Amino acid sequence: MDCKPRAKPLLLCIFLFILSFICPALLIIHPSNEVNLLDSKASQGELGWISYPSHGWEEISGVDEHYTPIRTFQVCNVMEYSQNNWLRTNWIPRQSAKKIYVELKFTLRDCNSIPLVLGTCKETFNLLYLETDEDQGSRFREHQFSKIDTIAADESFTQMDLGDRILKLNTEVREVGPVTKKGFYLAFQDVGACVALVSVRVYFKMCPFIVRNLASFPDTVPMDSHSLVEVKGSCVNHSKEQEPPRMYCSTEGEWLVPIGKCLCNVGYEERGSSCQACRAGFYKSLLGNVQCSKCPPHSFTHHEGALHCGCEKNYFRADGDPPSTACTRPPSAPRNVISVINETSVILDWSWPEDTGGRKDVTFTVLCKLCRPGQRVCEACRSNVRFLPRAAGLQNTTVTVGDLLAHTNYTFEIEAQNGVSQLAPTMRQYAAVTITTNQAAPSPVTVIRKDRTSRNSISLSWLEPERPNGIILDYEVKYYEKQEQETSYTILRSKGCNVTLSGLKADTSYLLQIRARTAAGYGASSRSFEFETSPDSFSISSESSQVVLIAISSAAAIILLTVLLYIVIGRFCGYRRSKHPDEKRLHFGNGHLRLPGIRTYVDPHTYEDPSQAVHEFAKELDASCIAIDKVVGAGEFGEVCSGRLRLPSKKENCVAIKTLKAGYTDKQRRDFLSEASIMGQFDHPNIIRLEGVVTRSKPVMIVTEYMENGSLDSFLRKHDAQFTGIQLVGMLRGIASGMKYLSDMGYVHRDLAARNILVNSNLVCKVSDFGLSRVLEDDPEAAYTTRGGKIPIRWTAPEAISYRKFTSASDAWSYGIVLWEVMSYGERPYWEMSNQDVIKAVDEGYRLPPPMDCPATLYQLMLDCWQKERNNRPKFEQIVSILDKLIRNPGSLKITANTSPRPANLLLDRSSSEVVQSLGTMGDWLDNVRTLPCKEAFSGVSYSSCDTLPKTSAEDLKKVGVTIVGPQKNIVSSIKALESHSKNAPVPV
Repeated sequence: MDCKPRAKPLLLCIFLFILSFICPALLIIHPSNEVNLLDSKASQGELGWISYPSHGWEEISGVDEHYTPIRTFQVCNVMEYSQNNWLRTNWIPRQSAKKIYVELKFTLRDCNSIPLVLGTCKETFNLLYLETDEDQGSRFREHQFSKIDTIAADESFTQMDLGDRILKLNTEVREVGPVTKKGFYLAFQDVGACVALVSVRVYFKMCPFIVRNLASFPDTVPMDSHSLVEVKGSCVNHSKEQEPPRMYCSTEGEWLVPIGKCLCNVGYEERGSSCQACRAGFYKSLLGNVQCSKCPPHSFTHHEGALHCGCEKNYFRADGDPPSTACTRPPSAPRNVISVINETSVILDWSWPEDTGGRKDVTFTVLCKLCRPGQRVCEACRSNVRFLPRAAGLQNTTVTVGDLLAHTNYTFEIEAQNGVSQLAPTMRQYAAVTITTNQAAPSPVTVIRKDRTSRNSISLSWLEPERPNGIILDYEVKYYEKQEQETSYTILRSKGCNVTLSGLKADTSYLLQIRARTAAGYGASSRSFEFETSPDSFSISSESSQVVLIAISSAAAIILLTVLLYIVIGRFCGYRRSKHPDEKRLHFGNGHLRLPGIRTYVDPHTYEDPSQAVHEFAKELDASCIAIDKVVGAGEFGEVCSGRLRLPSKKENCVAIKTLKAGYTDKQRRDFLSEASIMGQFDHPNIIRLEGVVTRSKPVMIVTEYMENGSLDSFLRKHDAQFTGIQLVGMLRGIASGMKYLSDMGYVHRDLAARNILVNSNLVCKVSDFGLSRVLEDDPEAAYTTRGGKIPIRWTAPEAISYRKFTSASDAWSYGIVLWEVMSYGERPYWEMSNQDVIKAVDEGYRLPPPMDCPATLYQLMLDCWQKERNNRPKFEQIVSILDKLIRNPGSLKITANTSPRPANLLLDRSSSEVVQSLGTMGDWLDNVRTLPCKEAFSGVSYSSCDTLPKTSAEDLKKVGVTIVGPQKNIVSSIKALESHSKNAPVPV
């Protein structure tokens, strides 16, 4: 074919070339989120578009590589001047589109490659559109169209490209919108180009129907180019909302940010994107997206969608058993019952049933029946028959039955029961044993009354024994003077329940015992009862004496009450007269009362509404004032972050932020904020400072001051052996000062440990961690769980471990452990010993040895804190005073205690002589061995050598005003050891 530039023949040559080589590239699978409004390739007949003028754009036909007809348009009037060729599409309905996209595929020839061009050659054409509400037919007005864009080719072809059979297809996409009318036209304006319009596709984007998290979302058209469309999903059949499902439709027709989900109903499981009924033999009893479970043993279901599986015949499931539990049956009868009779008691023993029914909750019940001679049916035993430990709910296979009648036949039925026995009464099985009790002596007399007393006689009566065990023949009455202590006694016998003792001494105390006799012999004697004869001949009945005693007691009570009332009224009036009119009492919302100038701790758990305590003691912060920088750790309730707090009219400062994780319960929220309620009551330089809380927005936060160096134990391990003794004592003094403040307020910390001490950049130590439900340590061996909660064994006093007696004295014990941690630079107390070994060792007297290079005075302070008797431990006020003296006298830190890195065996307390051996003179001992207050007290006592002090008794020490924290006998033994160690050393007076 001749492809010279002759307008239409030239363009036809180009088009045929395109069909041969470019059409395979046109087979593009469009994304599912694009909805076509027009696709010229889809039409196999004439498109019927309007061309104006008629000799401009020309529609031609061709085939692709599959010989499928396609229609296209071309124009190439480059040989003529002033071209204005229009091509208009048919009317295109908008459907639901808000914004439309026009995709053009075309080729365009380079004007420079066309020889002998007479007109003005262009390398662009214009794309225009017109919105209308109805089809305007063949009417065509150029001025009605709005220009979309001028379309230029990225690559144009030349004559050489035609010769080499290489042709590039251009693809351009343009947006139009928002469109508002029912439809629109597209128009293509040629002003002198040689172009072939291969295909035109008009489409809009839509988020297609989708099922996500068991919620279906319908086809959704984006609103505009700048916003997302929120779409609410609908749960698929047989499912319910857990959280309302939502997604957002983007302008690109993509679903974004799925929120919420649906859960399959009970009896249905998730399969693919729907909820399907459980198959026969399977069940699902809970709402959720878990798979159906196979029926447990001895259960079945024959229908689909089962919520639970029914039990097979003679198998049952208890009311408290979950549907996942296998069906079980009652146990068989106990085996091998053995009885051992001892007079009127019997011990029953048996073996476990051969079949427990498939359950572990087997217990035993013993039923007692009394079988009298001549009776066909046995009757139930009397209620006073005793079972040890009990008659029902036995978990062991033995029971003792006492207080039976003598010479009587009994039948005992022993039944094994489990959780389903009550559901199958007809399947009850038991083992029976019949016994006959032996003859037994009567039980002791328990009640004796004094009927009449005279100068030389006493009349007594008593009640028959509770268990006579036969016919009582008589009673033996034994009595003697109290002062004689049973060396000389008298015995009387009585057929009845009364006796008169005559020939007694006046105004004398007598002890008396009674025992009953049957055919089986005497029973046990009663306890000793004491009676007194009258001092003179005056005699009064017991009833009259009681009346007199009541009258005297009433008169004394009235007099005492009158005196107390007089004192109370007098003090109250005196207080009202002395009270200054300006004095005020401070009342808290929960009824707590505080006096001005006296700070006491108030337990937030005493408030009816815990949130009231938070708002009373903690400042509410605006979340906008807090900026979180980074996460530095994790706590029990959420993350721990560092950040900045900027309050109005205040400078910005660094803070630590504890956050409450999402999905918390009301109890978790109360426990989380209780720490703030506690911390907000404290104001001390060695107590971590609470900045405030955030409770009115999420996340809930507790904001405290930021401590740059973190916890004390990790800080010491990081800087091992890098501090002087004075620096360490300074840290310890700060901790003791904070604990003294807490103790004065009446607060017991319960978990004082180096891990709960925070250190700032100036090495100031502050007590922290006031949570009542805190995690104690990452190490599971660190806490010993008791019935009252978790206890940090290695830091806790023995009485707190055994009896949960938490006091300031138990905090003092913990302070001794902290002191040891500081001096050992963060070493773990008791090393690898288990919790049980620690408890046993401490109870047996073992104490931690002194750390390396530990001053003797500090180690003695540790030992004093670890006194087993809590009242002997130092108060925090005394500890602060001791540390202050050490800081003022640094030389006292130079003498170190004997060190032992690890104990080979359990050690006892260091003897006092060991302490003395590390010291020199008596002055050193007084200065360094934890008795610093003694030196001033001894200043009034003349001593020139060690010979004088060992002779000083504990009473002498008290007289001179010596206050010794530990037991005084340890101090005295220390003095004696010092005597032998430095006998000739001079001691100053």
